[in-house]
Amino acid sequence: MSRIVTRRTFVKAGLGTAAALPFTGARTWAQAWPSRPIKIVCSIFAGGATDLLARAYGDYLSQRLGQPVVVENKPGAGGTLAAQTVKESPADGYTLLFALSGTMVQNRVLYKNLPYDPDKDFVLISIMSGGSIVFAAHRSTGATNVKEFVEYARRNNTNVGTWGAGAAPHMVVAEMNKQFGLQIEAVHYGRSMWPDFDAGIIQAAQGSYYSTINSQQTGTGRVIAVWPSRTRKLPDVPTFAEQGITSRLFGLRGYICLAGPSAMPREIVERLSTLMVEAGRSERVQRLMDTHGIDEAAQGYVEARRLHEAEKPVWIELVRSLGLTPQ
Repeated sequence: MSRIVTRRTFVKAGLGTAAALPFTGARTWAQAWPSRPIKIVCSIFAGGATDLLARAYGDYLSQRLGQPVVVENKPGAGGTLAAQTVKESPADGYTLLFALSGTMVQNRVLYKNLPYDPDKDFVLISIMSGGSIVFAAHRSTGATNVKEFVEYARRNNTNVGTWGAGAAPHMVVAEMNKQFGLQIEAVHYGRSMWPDFDAGIIQAAQGSYYSTINSQQTGTGRVIAVWPSRTRKLPDVPTFAEQGITSRLFGLRGYICLAGPSAMPREIVERLSTLMVEAGRSERVQRLMDTHGIDEAAQGYVEARRLHEAEKPVWIELVRSLGLTPQ
């Protein structure tokens, strides 16, 4: 499932109401930044697409800033561990967070004692797409589109893999059940979902385009829907919305974000934001995006704030509707 030129507009553009940020005298101080290595704390395990994006963007930042940029993986608790680490770091531009939008939005519903306030403790610097989520049906279902999968689910016990309770794929199952009166079971995995899918233990699975390549090549599975938009890698596969699924979920984008402590000097936020947009046009990042079926590169802090504020209430409403007990 983002900062400003004047002090007033910068404060307004902060996540939520993070007002009164200490920018007095920051311009002179920020001119000397960076004078030592920068650390990006990535909320996802090493080797995944999010981690690879963090490293590719980080390398570009290193080249342009003249200082090493080190990625440290700190997965766990939906990004909570990584977010807490960055929250507790000095707001000097040397410790940044690379996380999914769930860390900034859904976690406030999923965790009852969240050790950070997404709206007050962080400033969004840049956002980027993680690629469209694809919905693959196992060949045993015979489904070639959502309508056929729904008909299969009416007649058979049907299990659909997700990567976690409260995550976007869990909401997909809930919204399909709601619209069509089904009883599809959401089975929450982690990195082991696709072997079970290939073995026919679950009848459908959701993830990135890249995660489905093996299943598509072997004929084990067929991608029957994508969201929030069609992807260049699968141009003939329609979205859920195009196939008549009416939930507001399928109009949401979500995002991967680069963020920092909310009191970071605005000059550093602006500089990092500009460099992230530049990095998205670099050959290495473009190559990585193509491999993983990601069509949209990094955008700056203005777009990040706009998207976050527009989608936040809808994500919160949808995750609440799942009826999960906060951890």
